[in-house]
Formats: sequence, C-alpha cells, structure tokens
Amino acid sequence: MTLNKFNLPDVGEGLTEAEVVSWKVKPGDTVAINDVICEIETAKSIVELPSPFAGTVTELLVAEGVTVDVGTAIISVSDEITGDPTPADVRPPQAAPDVPAQPLYGKLPVDAGEDTAGAPFNAPLVGSGPKADAVKRRPRKTAPAAAVTVNAPEVEPVQPRTAAEVTAGHTAAVDNRPTLGGTITGLVNRVLAKPPVRKIARDLGIDLADVVATGSRGEVTREDLVSYQAQRDAELDKADGFWGKAGKPQDQRVERIPVKGVRKATAKAMVESAFAAPHVSIFVDVDASRTMEFVKRLKTSRDFEGIKVSPLLILAKAVIWAAARNPSVNASWVDNEDGSAEIQVKHFMNLGIAAATPRGLMVPNIKNAQDLSLKELALALNNLATTARAGKTQPPEMQGGTLTITNIGALGIDTGTPIINPGEVAIVAFGTIKQKPWVLDGEVIPRWITTLGGSFDHRVVDGDLSARFMADVAAILEEPALLLD
Repeated sequence: MTLNKFNLPDVGEGLTEAEVVSWKVKPGDTVAINDVICEIETAKSIVELPSPFAGTVTELLVAEGVTVDVGTAIISVSDEITGDPTPADVRPPQAAPDVPAQPLYGKLPVDAGEDTAGAPFNAPLVGSGPKADAVKRRPRKTAPAAAVTVNAPEVEPVQPRTAAEVTAGHTAAVDNRPTLGGTITGLVNRVLAKPPVRKIARDLGIDLADVVATGSRGEVTREDLVSYQAQRDAELDKADGFWGKAGKPQDQRVERIPVKGVRKATAKAMVESAFAAPHVSIFVDVDASRTMEFVKRLKTSRDFEGIKVSPLLILAKAVIWAAARNPSVNASWVDNEDGSAEIQVKHFMNLGIAAATPRGLMVPNIKNAQDLSLKELALALNNLATTARAGKTQPPEMQGGTLTITNIGALGIDTGTPIINPGEVAIVAFGTIKQKPWVLDGEVIPRWITTLGGSFDHRVVDGDLSARFMADVAAILEEPALLLD
C-alpha cells in the first residue's frame, strides 16, 4: 500500500496561502482522479480542487476554516480501494483499466501586463481530462468517525418528523418512488433533493431536514430553500436576535470577524489604490428617460427574449463608446524598476463590473467588451452576475481589467465617490434612476433622472479629459440612438 499526500498547490494567481472552506470527501471515501475533494478560498475567489490521486481517503490533514500556506499537506490518499462498490443501478457498464496515480497540478502563471482573455493554462485544474472510471465512486454509507468534522454525505439521514411538520401528500411513504437516480426503496428517514439543491443548502448552511419539501416527488426544491432562507433572515433581523443582552459583559457583545480571503485582498487593494493614485471625482445629473424607454422596448423584443435587460446594459455600452472617444481613460500608470514611469493606453476594453458577493467585493471583467453587440453584452452581463452571486468567479475573470463600473443605484443610492480599481485609471458609479422634476423646454415635468459619479487617477486623466468622458457617457444615456452612429 502506498500513501500519497496532496499538498496545497499554487492554482495560478501567485497564491501564497488559502483557506479550506469545505471538504467534499471524508476518511474512507473512494476517489478517482479529478474528483473534487474540497473548496478553497484564495485572495480572489472560491476554487474547487480535484484529486490528483486515485484511491481511498485515509485522513484529512487540515480542518475546515483553517488557512494554510501553499505546499502544506492537506489530505492523504491510499492507493488501495476499500468500501462497498457503487450500486448496480448507477455502476458503469464496463470497468476501464486501472489509471495510475499522477498529479494534475502545474503552475499557472499569468502576466499581469497582458490581456488574459482566452489565455490557456499550463495544466488542468478542475474537471479537465477524462474521468477515471477504473475507480469506483466513493460509497454512500456512513464512514467511521474522523478527527476532522466534514460535510454530511450526499443523502442525509434526518430525525423523524411529526405529521404536523410535513404537508399532506409528502409523507414518509416514499417506497418505490422514482427519482433521478433510479428507484428508491425504503428510504423513510432520508431527505430527497437534487445535487444542485444540496450544494445550495450546504453553501447557505441549511439542514435539509428542517425544510418543508413541496416537490412533486416529496423532494426539497430550490424554491423551498429560498422560502426557508427568507424566513430565517427575517428571524435574524429581529432586534432581539441582533442586539446582545445588556446583562452580559461588553466584550461578549462584540462580534469579531477575521479579515481573510477576498475581504483581506480587497482591503489591501483599496488602500494601495487610494494612497497611490491621486483621485479626483466629478458628477453629472442625467435625464435617462429615453434610456428607460429603450430598455422597455428591448425587454419586449424577440431578439432579447429570455435575456435580462436593465439600464446597466446601456451604461456599459455608453462607457465603451465614450472610452473610444477619450482613450486615456482606458489606461494604466506603470512605475518601472529604473525609476521611470509610463502610461499604457489599452486598445481593448476589459470592462469590470463591481459585484457584491456573499464573500465580499469582486470585480470580474468582460473580456474585449468593445467587440460585443448589444445582445452579446447583455448575455455577458447576465453570466457575470450569475457566476459572481454563486461565488464561482475564477481568478482569470478578475485579471486584466481596464475600466470599471459600479452599480450603486441597485441599492437606491444616488451617487458616490468610488475608489479606482488597482491597475486602472477610471471608474464610473451608476446611481439609482428615479422620477424627479426636470426643466425641459422651459417646462417643469417629471423625468427619469440619474446621477453619474466618476473617479479618475489625476496622474493620467486631467480635469478636461474626465469632464469630456463623463459628458459623452451622459450623452448616450440621454439619447441611446447615438450608439447607431
């Protein structure tokens, strides 16, 4: 028997340390090459780590929530196969020959000075290469107790519930009920849920046994989780649930949150940007009534059917258009090692969109946004937002940005003075759009008004240039038809 230890790799972003967020395996599980074994949080995102070895997990060497340095051993895997085989109804029809254990990791260097769009990695990271079917899937039986607490198996046993706790039609009589994985027999005390629903529940820290199932087969659905989470949030919002009791010592009523991962990286970058780049901010009120009309027409257009469309789409297109007319806002200030400096004007637009995620602020960017049609840009914005909210934004998606938009209006804020994303010289804050009295042709009438706020690196962008750029952005919001020129 050979015991293989897997060390935390550099996943390609100059990684020095990472936190083990969650384990996807436990001691006694059988894994194949490329099976996801854990999730780690780096300074930029959540990354899934696949197993470089095939065999049986013998020990988890790092507990969840612990931050370790690159090169630290995090798991040991024996090359022996133990445990029950996969049930016959999901077993592959033929067993492939054994696949020798081999590491999958290699350094993934990225030159920060180059456009990373489409840059290939030197080695596969997650889900690449064929799955090794020679090793049976890990057994679903409960494994022996381990020193490290890990996530529950994919089908969790639950405590029996009373009839009052379940709805009519979703009782415990699930014998021979068809499911996605075949026929289930006698699983009276098990929760039914599809793998994506289980993943969401794990991420939110929800015990599926506490959720009332409304699915047609008695399974917990996404909607059930949303309803349960909303109820839980409402309970946490109650005053008694937030404020500590007056009788306790003051130091026991102070919540201490470690600064690490995305929050730590964001704080460091914002401090460096605020004190390295001399910021100057300007603001402009904009009559966005015609933008609102244009968005309304797009929503009813057959070409945009099924695509979420918002005024942010028009602003993104306006920023790209205005940057082409004022190229120096799409640039970087670079200090050379010899003490000299240079301004690098980018003839491509990697448009950053600041996104608030459960793990902090992230700024993924849309590569070569200048080449996208309005529909393609809308799809890119939708994909970016969905990925960011799910915490699945990958490091390459946040590298190489050239200019950023922050949509503070989504929270009802009129405007602000945003801090420039490091490596860039401009950022545009998009305020809320609401009806206000507006003078038009000598008459006061209600119009849809927004306020744009722009911050600029004064080493590169002078007052005149920043004013012309913001005026051009405002011009598109006031008259989207200018995009057709």
